[in-house]
Amino acid sequence: MSERSVSKQRDGKRWYDLIAPEQFDRTELGSTFADEPDKVYGRTVEVTLGDITGDQGENNTKLTFKVNDVSSDAAYTEFVKHELARDYVRSLVRRGASKVDVAITVLTTDDYRVQLQPVAFTTKKADRNQEKAIRRVMIDLVREAAAERTFDELIDSVIEGRLSSAIYGDAKTIYPLRRVEVQKLTLEARPEEVAAEEEAAVDVDEGDIAVDDA
Repeated sequence: MSERSVSKQRDGKRWYDLIAPEQFDRTELGSTFADEPDKVYGRTVEVTLGDITGDQGENNTKLTFKVNDVSSDAAYTEFVKHELARDYVRSLVRRGASKVDVAITVLTTDDYRVQLQPVAFTTKKADRNQEKAIRRVMIDLVREAAAERTFDELIDSVIEGRLSSAIYGDAKTIYPLRRVEVQKLTLEARPEEVAAEEEAAVDVDEGDIAVDDA
């Protein structure tokens, strides 16, 4: 009997394999230890994109997954965050140039609320109007991307670099750019959570309606 099998039986605890969503080919992300399945729910695991693809060149991209389902020996996860390593982002900053970023919260076609933070690095110092125009391009293209894509499709667009390439293509006409990245994507609310918030907002609005008892 292996050490891991023995450890599974000790004190009623066992190992659960952490499994990525189907979008990431059900890759095993690691393992976690618990004495009850309920204690595994909600746990998070952070890996690099390189861990999943086997490409060390993608180790600057961090992915976070959260357990949302548990079986007898496996814990299945959902994607909750994409983030570039801070050291990598700092390495892109150049003296005498501009770093232009913005945070945009959007709703995908399947009602996931997501916040994205694109960032552009210029070749030289841009003025305020140019920076404002670049941010406008970022906001418009991120909103457009979300309005046309499901949550999974939006993740793919970010990870594969298609969204940052689209921003680069439009924003470089405003001021020469060296690079554009999406430095962070965060899942803020799932469809059921968005629906509950909207229902609560409607209840509040109805409660504010004045009633004439006369």
